[in-house]
Amino acid sequence: MTTRLILIIDDDEDIREVARVSLELVGGWEVATAPSGAHGLTMAATLQPDAILLDVMMPDMDGPATWWALQADAATSRIPVILLTAKVATSDRAAFANLGVAAVIAKPFDPMRLTSQVQAALGWG
Repeated sequence: MTTRLILIIDDDEDIREVARVSLELVGGWEVATAPSGAHGLTMAATLQPDAILLDVMMPDMDGPATWWALQADAATSRIPVILLTAKVATSDRAAFANLGVAAVIAKPFDPMRLTSQVQAALGWG
């Protein structure tokens, strides 16, 4: 597998850690983490990750606000974003799809399947 850099932006430390370990061990990827949208924006601009896993519900700056900020910055607008969310109702999924994100992965996710879900969403063979 190609070594990729994934940025996980999530306010829940346990989710960040489980996703990090999963993507590192199963995917063989490098992973950076950020505990907030604001911190994630800075890290995305600096690190230029291959993809971002972004929590929808966070305090201060939620996932959609973070996504819009990423899109507004030429340095980060082309980084594919996958939303992580516990909001899986059809109306929520439709709203997320309208944002233009690469995919939506439901929480709780299966750590053993997370790498394959990211690969499928981004067309990484």
